[in-house]
Amino acid sequence: MKHTKLALGLIFCLFFLWAISSNLLPTMIRQLMKTCELNTFEASFTESAYWLAYFVCPIPIAMFMRRYSYRVGIITGLLIAAMGGLLFFPAAMVKSYGVYLCIFFVIATGMCFLETAANPYVTVLGEASSAPRRLNLAQSFNGLGAFISAMFLSKLVLSGNDYTRETLPVDYPGGWEGFIQTETDSMKLPYLLLAMALIVVALVLVWVKLPKVGEEEDASTKSSKLIDFSTMKKPHLCWGVIAQFFYNGGQTAVNSLFLVYCCTYAGIDEATATTFFGLYMLAFLAGRWIGTLLMGTFKPEHMLTVYALMNVVLCGVIMAFGGYVGLYAMLAVSFFMSIIYPTQFSLALDGLGEQTKSGSAFLVMAIVGNACVPQFTAYIMHQNADIYQIAYIIPLVCFMICAFYGIMYRKLRVKSNN
Repeated sequence: MKHTKLALGLIFCLFFLWAISSNLLPTMIRQLMKTCELNTFEASFTESAYWLAYFVCPIPIAMFMRRYSYRVGIITGLLIAAMGGLLFFPAAMVKSYGVYLCIFFVIATGMCFLETAANPYVTVLGEASSAPRRLNLAQSFNGLGAFISAMFLSKLVLSGNDYTRETLPVDYPGGWEGFIQTETDSMKLPYLLLAMALIVVALVLVWVKLPKVGEEEDASTKSSKLIDFSTMKKPHLCWGVIAQFFYNGGQTAVNSLFLVYCCTYAGIDEATATTFFGLYMLAFLAGRWIGTLLMGTFKPEHMLTVYALMNVVLCGVIMAFGGYVGLYAMLAVSFFMSIIYPTQFSLALDGLGEQTKSGSAFLVMAIVGNACVPQFTAYIMHQNADIYQIAYIIPLVCFMICAFYGIMYRKLRVKSNN
């Protein structure tokens, strides 16, 4: 029991760290629009570069962990992500958008190791009946990382100076090149802090032995398949992967465009916008904690259905009103998005046994929704500047599909058992 609690504590740290990484992306989108002179649609490819790794890497990562262990996979991921964070220093000299996209891919590859390992590890490290609640508790630390990233680290990056070549003060030190260099240098500190934290946790895990679970305790599984594609024949997993694709795409569309919505369309200055972004992530954190408590009383699939339907309604409010009304509706969207990802993940892995790592790989691959749905949303927003809020029909549809998975889950689970 003592080793289990220690293991869970270390895994909770991983949820916190990858939240820092992924939730810096909206800030970086806003910053790269300045430093690389991009429009909303062009800057949205920052998300594509990051989340594309989640489509390319999970199967090789699952095979790697099947061959070795969760622990080795986690340490490898921590070191890869740390290396990516340190690459921001040479990138600040090059100042190329293409170079930044490559760096985000490297960081995401490391984080993909963590997510492919940590999510299923939490579900199997304890009683199966409490797996959804346990994963929601772990994901609460993800919410804490998201809040810190949005409220504090974003302020280290965004200076509040939104100059163009035409509006730059004539007496600005170094002129336009000086402004770009200052804004570029501001991106280095958050990633240096992240890299240091990742390295520290990796060193701790080198010395601490995580308890083996499930198939890791059985040496005979070493000769079995490294990745089992037949796992996708289980309807509750297959539809779980589909639901995760749309949830991730919808969530990231709302997250990544939040600061752009505030500054470009709602007319809010950067300092105020980052404060709103912090409140947005605080709502997400509150939703995770409250959802975890409620899951002790209500069935996870029922909560999934209700939370997803609430977001369908709220996206409708954003589409109808836009402006500040839409902004406050987004704070509520963040609250109700909070439990959807971990709940769908744990429900989809339920009963997979030794196929858990394969199932986890497919679920993590579904995060590729982040690499395409937000770009489609940003394109609609960019092309319809006068009615920009119409773009939120995309996350509305995504949340409808999540609600469908919650409604149909029990029937799908029965089919998987037959």
